Amino acid sequence: MIRRRVLVRGAVQGVFFRRTCVREAESCGAVGWVRNRLDGTVEAVFEGPEGAVEPMVAWCRRGPPGALVERVDVRDEPPEGLSGFVVRRDV
Repeated sequence: MIRRRVLVRGAVQGVFFRRTCVREAESCGAVGWVRNRLDGTVEAVFEGPEGAVEPMVAWCRRGPPGALVERVDVRDEPPEGLSGFVVRRDV
């Protein structure tokens, strides 16, 4: 099990990033969460086997149609044993 926290910068809010991220994570088998941040970025945490998490990190580098991803910061973290994939409240 691995865990990655990503911060996505660019034109990434108002383009269905979170909703599409949920669908992608569920299809990859990743668990975690995604949320908008007040500074215009999108933050997400992905947990699971490397084969589920790494495709999600790669997906964040392009995002859904309409997104303009300028940069993605990725940080490794210890897994917390999350279940499911949800949209969290904006911060």
